[in-house]
Amino acid sequence: MAYTKQQLNAIYRRTTGYCHLCHRKLSRKSYGILGARGAWHVEHSKARANGGSDHTNNLFAACIRCNCKKGNRTTRTSRRWNGKTAAPLNPEQRKQAKAENGVAGAIAGGLAGAAMGGPIGFVVGAVAGACIGSSKNPDRK
Repeated sequence: MAYTKQQLNAIYRRTTGYCHLCHRKLSRKSYGILGARGAWHVEHSKARANGGSDHTNNLFAACIRCNCKKGNRTTRTSRRWNGKTAAPLNPEQRKQAKAENGVAGAIAGGLAGAAMGGPIGFVVGAVAGACIGSSKNPDRK
């Protein structure tokens, strides 16, 4: 099936440009270019051979290696091969998770800093914890 530029952008954005099976970073410009860095295909979560459709909610970005290896197996099986249980977060979910990680990091860092350095340690620990917490990739738990 041929996809429009808008469809490819939406499919790529759905997982923030990561393979939905192994979570490798993909390159938007490398769609369908075998051997290119970050090359990817549109992958049917439920294979068409198993009754899957071309509806948008069944389409994900997947690196070419994962897409070919998956074949008509289930997405759950393919993710399990890579130690994953879910697709990467979409941009909105990723932003929310990073904010939550930043708050959690600020609290933990502030408490640790207060225990070691009093009020000044609390502030320094909270700032450091927030920076560290919000910089973590929320897909890597």
